[in-house]
Amino acid sequence: MQLSTSPSDASKPTVLIVDDMPDNLSMLGELLLGAGYRVIAANSGPAALRLAAQNPPPDLILLDIMMPGMDGYQVLDRLSAESATRNIPVIFVTARDDPQDEELGLAKGAADYITKPIRPMLVLARIRTQLQAKQARDWLNSRNAYLEEEALRYAVEKERMQTVSIRALAHLAETRDPETGNHILRTQSYVNLLATLLKDHSRFKEILTPHYIKMLTLSAPLHDIGKVGVPDDILRKPGSLTPEEWETMKTHTVLGRVAIEKAETDAEGQVEFFKLAKEVAQWHHEKWDGSGYPDGLKGEAIPVSARIMAIADVFDALISRRIYKMSVMVHEAKDTIAAGRNIHFDPDITDVFLANFQEFETIAHRHFDDL
Repeated sequence: MQLSTSPSDASKPTVLIVDDMPDNLSMLGELLLGAGYRVIAANSGPAALRLAAQNPPPDLILLDIMMPGMDGYQVLDRLSAESATRNIPVIFVTARDDPQDEELGLAKGAADYITKPIRPMLVLARIRTQLQAKQARDWLNSRNAYLEEEALRYAVEKERMQTVSIRALAHLAETRDPETGNHILRTQSYVNLLATLLKDHSRFKEILTPHYIKMLTLSAPLHDIGKVGVPDDILRKPGSLTPEEWETMKTHTVLGRVAIEKAETDAEGQVEFFKLAKEVAQWHHEKWDGSGYPDGLKGEAIPVSARIMAIADVFDALISRRIYKMSVMVHEAKDTIAAGRNIHFDPDITDVFLANFQEFETIAHRHFDDL
């Protein structure tokens, strides 16, 4: 039942009146129409629920309690259970004047409770108050939604800028060693895939959370940032390095960690990204048996981030041409990784890498260096 259909009513607040008595509907309807409201009416609980679910929904509901079939309390329960209607303020308008009934109605979520016989000025004042409160809530919700959208947009933009900045720094290091080509893209993709494959493993599931994997993937391109500190005559030497030159080359791990540490001092508070970036920079050349560098870490003492980076880095180095060596076939690289199990590499990480080797091979082909 709709008591007003004028097109000009569209901008007016809509009040749904629910009562099984036609006289009550008529009296309340005339009162609200005279006060400038748009009015719709229902003479049963099910009809009220249908009208409340329309789009747009009513701004306020005046609800009788004593109705056959579905009483007002049941109607309110159903309204509260649906996301589309739970935020519509409900005022009980009823002949039940027992304080316990009022307490029950308010406890169920009614915005107000008015007893019959109604006093017109009181009813209009209560309606006006609830509509003003709803208008304020709607404005706040709209504002909050806008702020959340802006915050998300800012976060996405910040992450994009961060990713670009990291890639730029990594490429700066790679310009010192031009034949590495897509090494950054490949190793980053290997790291992400390997960490994702390991996330449910009993040894790693507590560490490899989605956030950790995201931060590790973001930090992976910086694993060789320390190469900017290695002299060109060593970094670009076409032949084998002397023992002294090799010791200088190995310093790129510590140089990388120090460079990231200096950047970290500009950040406010602890940033997990910097922690992981330092780990992969300093320790991606450590070996499971303790024979790696720069600190000779062994087994579990090597951070998980660096253990994952180690396999990604070695695999890519094997299949890539360098100024001082030729590349090897992919199946030969796989055999080398397998031979390094429990010596160079964490055995469980190695097993997962080998079991899913085709996926890593696909990444290698996708970002192949056309030299």
